Amino acid sequence: MTSWLDDELAEGRFADVRLGKRFRSLLQRLSEGIGETIPMACQDWASTKAAYRFFSNERVSEQEILAGHFQATRARFQITGGWILVLYDTTEFSFQRADPRAIGVTKSVNSGKDSAGRLRPHTVCGLLRHSSLVVTTEGLPLGLAAVKFWTRKKFKGCKALKKKINPTRLPIEEKESVRWLENLKQATTLLNEPQRCVHIGDRDSDIYELFCAARDAGTPFLVRTHADRLAEDGTRTISQEMDETPVKGLHRIEVRDQQGNRSEATLEIRYRHLRVFPPAGKQKRYPELTLTVIYAQELGTPKDREPINGKLLTDLPVTSRAEAIQKLVWYASRWKIETYHKILKSGCKAEESRLRTADRLVNLIAVFCILSWRLFWMTMLNRSDSGMPARHVFSKTERQLLDHLVADRAVDRALKRSLSFYITKLAKLGGYLARSGDSPPGNKLMWRGLSRLTDIELGFNAAKLVGN
Repeated sequence: MTSWLDDELAEGRFADVRLGKRFRSLLQRLSEGIGETIPMACQDWASTKAAYRFFSNERVSEQEILAGHFQATRARFQITGGWILVLYDTTEFSFQRADPRAIGVTKSVNSGKDSAGRLRPHTVCGLLRHSSLVVTTEGLPLGLAAVKFWTRKKFKGCKALKKKINPTRLPIEEKESVRWLENLKQATTLLNEPQRCVHIGDRDSDIYELFCAARDAGTPFLVRTHADRLAEDGTRTISQEMDETPVKGLHRIEVRDQQGNRSEATLEIRYRHLRVFPPAGKQKRYPELTLTVIYAQELGTPKDREPINGKLLTDLPVTSRAEAIQKLVWYASRWKIETYHKILKSGCKAEESRLRTADRLVNLIAVFCILSWRLFWMTMLNRSDSGMPARHVFSKTERQLLDHLVADRAVDRALKRSLSFYITKLAKLGGYLARSGDSPPGNKLMWRGLSRLTDIELGFNAAKLVGN
């Protein structure tokens, strides 16, 4: 416990030294009770009151809370060679409040119809967060490189905005989508090796200003595109040019439907370098770019799911089928940031907090960001480097307890003392069966096992004190 806390907090700085000490104590307590409420994790009124004061302190912000973690991410990045993927995604945190004004709202939804048959729209109370997760090409999460929180005091939907102005002509600095540029700049500055990083985003990141920002920063990008921009001589669109591009090869992948049934899909791969034009209203401000378009379209029509139709845009060179498939595999890694958000919401239960204001909730979620990363890191570390010594993750006491609580299997003797050996034991505390055909343990099993191990360690330490 002390080792990983030291790594994550070494470069963090607060306006007051006492705030730094309080943060360390709070992070340790919450890590020992992942998913528990603040009073449950703190155990006594004095510690609980100190936690509430920390989250409400005007001198505490999410950037100060995450500063040490950002620098630890950079340290892990520096000792990792090769390409690194920076995954981007936006998620919402919804809260049940009678009066949402202290927090803000995220969107407008319909909640059924009234007696006259008219739709009843209402706004959802909550926060939004845009984050950048750094992972290796093998899927190991190194940590966060940038985070931006925001909330809407007064909700204005896209339809309402279109009644007054064309959103595409509004400067990006005046729109929420500027978050993509801000996070890219922060992540690039932090990691300080832009040529090694590939910034990956979903269709929300299909923003021409983002392409230009990446070019100016000297860092590659890979996004899923949906805008059919003008290309080549300016009289035809990207889709028209790609329709005339011959198939460069086939790629077979395994897919699952909504019921989890597996099947095989065959994709036609096409790619082409095109000159791409900025939107009509922004051609004076932004230059034309030469980009690579990759289309991966499924042959045939599957019965129980939508056909795969992936369209990617990148400034990386693609000169062969193998390089095109590599980019498809990299983009498929984007689901990892969604898994990270699932841990944040389901594992840490961020949306169940009863803190009253947006500032306090943001500070609490920032703490949960660190805990969620550690849990995700432990899970994926087992899959990417199962031979790593267990001392990098588990303390000596934790290893002794796991050896005592979970019996060794004959098939594990070759892995004894390795990280994989102890992660399997930890997962078995969470309900993992560890049968020969089972997949490696996932995040849910890990946080269940970690929670049980923490409780057992507390009892073990208490028994030692009583014995003395």
